[in-house]
Amino acid sequence: MAEAGAEPLRSRMAVNRERQRELYGAPLGDRVRRLTSALGISQSRLARTLGISPAMLSQLVSARRVKIGDPAVLARLLLLDKRCHVVRTPLETRAVDALLAEVAQARWQWNEPRVPAQRGRREPPAGTAAAALRGIAEPARLAAAAAALGPGFPELAEVLRQAASRPGA
Repeated sequence: MAEAGAEPLRSRMAVNRERQRELYGAPLGDRVRRLTSALGISQSRLARTLGISPAMLSQLVSARRVKIGDPAVLARLLLLDKRCHVVRTPLETRAVDALLAEVAQARWQWNEPRVPAQRGRREPPAGTAAAALRGIAEPARLAAAAAALGPGFPELAEVLRQAASRPGA
């Protein structure tokens, strides 16, 4: 008799996975497994980083729930997914810890997640203001603009300094 009740649940979870694919580009179970595998972390640690309970993440992964209700949680998941797409080799434990701490601190805004500025970061992610500036001005001009703006507008100067730096430079 228990088998008869299992079929509607399996069918509902299949529908939920398809709805997740429509909403998020892939079932959340696939995304979560990719992230936990790439980072070598547990689902519970991922849940803490995202800002949801392990039970809620488990329900999303198993497709018992369809949607991530909190926009900030979704923004952190997307940010972490974006950062992990560029990872080619397994990260050292310290690098994973730093990445998870950065994502956990990200705050959602309407246009994109906002990550607190970090010292020593040389290459901004694609799609940032620094990346756009790099496409329209030479590094020397960006550095000069940073020096000129520095005293009055330190946050803008930092973006210009990031844009002026080039990988391997």
